[in-house]
Amino acid sequence: MRRARRPRAIAATLAAVLAAGLTPAALASAAGAVTTSVPDSAAGGVPVQLVSITDFHGYLRPPSPADGGTIAGPDGQPQVVGGAAYLATHLKSIRAGKPNSIFFADGDSFSGWPFEVDAHADEPTIEVLNALGVEFSSVGNHELDVSKSFLVDHMARGKCFGRVGVDSCFTDSTGRRFRGADFDFQSANIVDSKGRRIVAPYTIRWVRDHGRAYPIGFIGLTVPDTPVGSTSFQPELRALDPVKSANAAAVELTRRGVKAIVLNMHDGGTDASATYDNCVNPSGPAIELARQVTPQIDAIVTGHWHAAFNCGIPDPAGNPRPVVEAANHGRLINEINVQLDRRTGEVLRDKTTSTNHPVTRDVTPDPKIQRIVDYWTTAGERKYAEPVATVTGDFTRTANAVGESTFGDLAADVHLWTARKDGRADLGLIAAKPATGSTALRGDLLVAKSNKPGDADGRVMLGESWDAYGYGNPVLTVSLTGAQLDAVLEQQWQTQSDGTVKFAPLAVSGNVRYAFDAGRPAGDRVDPADVMINGTALDPAKTYRVAALAYTVIGADGYPAFKAYTNPVRNNTDHETFASYLRTHKTLTPAPLTRVTQKG
Repeated sequence: MRRARRPRAIAATLAAVLAAGLTPAALASAAGAVTTSVPDSAAGGVPVQLVSITDFHGYLRPPSPADGGTIAGPDGQPQVVGGAAYLATHLKSIRAGKPNSIFFADGDSFSGWPFEVDAHADEPTIEVLNALGVEFSSVGNHELDVSKSFLVDHMARGKCFGRVGVDSCFTDSTGRRFRGADFDFQSANIVDSKGRRIVAPYTIRWVRDHGRAYPIGFIGLTVPDTPVGSTSFQPELRALDPVKSANAAAVELTRRGVKAIVLNMHDGGTDASATYDNCVNPSGPAIELARQVTPQIDAIVTGHWHAAFNCGIPDPAGNPRPVVEAANHGRLINEINVQLDRRTGEVLRDKTTSTNHPVTRDVTPDPKIQRIVDYWTTAGERKYAEPVATVTGDFTRTANAVGESTFGDLAADVHLWTARKDGRADLGLIAAKPATGSTALRGDLLVAKSNKPGDADGRVMLGESWDAYGYGNPVLTVSLTGAQLDAVLEQQWQTQSDGTVKFAPLAVSGNVRYAFDAGRPAGDRVDPADVMINGTALDPAKTYRVAALAYTVIGADGYPAFKAYTNPVRNNTDHETFASYLRTHKTLTPAPLTRVTQKG
């Protein structure tokens, strides 16, 4: 099988050298280094197989076409892919006959978007990953979507929070209570406010051959914007420079006698190829890092971008090494085969091959994993039907002439409510129809029952609330001056390149009333004297505590004035916040649309 894959290794090397702009002589030298490789038996290398997945995101069930359930195959035609039970079958096939096989994840394994996973504190994903045999994982940005403690204490160690069986520590498919991951997490560049790493920077695995053990080091890296990302916003954390962090970890591993090193980084890139096992004009942060990070690192596994590529990029010494990304949602498996020098334990670079394998559904799904998936699917259906509130009127996204809607107003009230639970907040906001990006208002809450099992007129089920509002964002409480808040309100009207004015309304909480003058120029339509918060006019010099989703606060919704915020405090995430609000208030009636008026 190695000889059959040699053309792929040659192609990756040639593409890398061409991309680097090396001379024809260097090209010939690099190509020859691969083409003259010899079989394992003659070379005497220790064969090691590295198998990985990335950005699984809790997709236990096969993803739909809209969620990436297909991928372009070698001929450019779509292949149907994904699903944990199919993934397990392909893993067994790829790893068969490979005693020195190491299986790991590149991050964003949980914080899943499927309801059955999210509603069970991501525990179903951990059960599946344990059953698949994951040995370790880098920390992705979504591993920090709840908190550092959620990752380190709950997911890794199995510590319960809230009510057992209601909020966490659910009974798994074997009848046991959640016990945490059977694997550990690494990140060399995420630290707390005191500069301490939140998890170990690397892990070491050992392989054996002819009675001797050889170490391989795996350095974890996390995408640098994680502490300020829209879902992973964690103001008490910070990110160190990824190149410096990786290099420092490599030096430490080398001092410990580790000569074979893999960088398992949760940041990625893309390339111009439409298929999953090629490399055409690669670009992105992982590609740039690959050209800078120490030659002590022999392979780089990436993620985060949900891209699919299989590259060979020269290191700073000019020696090609694999740089790969295996898509997302369990659609691909990456396999890197290396050989270790029997004397030194170093990777024989010219013997390295890499392949991205599609997780096709034309194989028999693994029965053990399928039972786990079926168990959590059924549990998710029960959870979906749990009643959380009653509505006496429709809460819809349908806006009136000034952009106000009943559901937008409700969401702004939710933001203020959750922010006030843990501290001071003066008002709540939500982008009802953002200038850019997508709104968290994803559906309506109607009195009429749906066709979902367990529904009734006026009843809001947990799954309905999850479907209607939120996309995994935390509600933040931040400080803005009155002048900055006025600037945010003004940015609801934005002049386009063709001279037209785009209206991107913000919904405000029930303690706010304001008026605008559409006859005035964009940027000058809201007079602070016409903005009333708790009955008092907006003071440009005063500091206000504002509750809004992180996506809005960091400017991703297209209101750049929000980025002037200070003193951020993270509250609960949107799905959980909304469900808690509904359970607390029990019966909800739409408020009249009187919070925003137009002058003249």
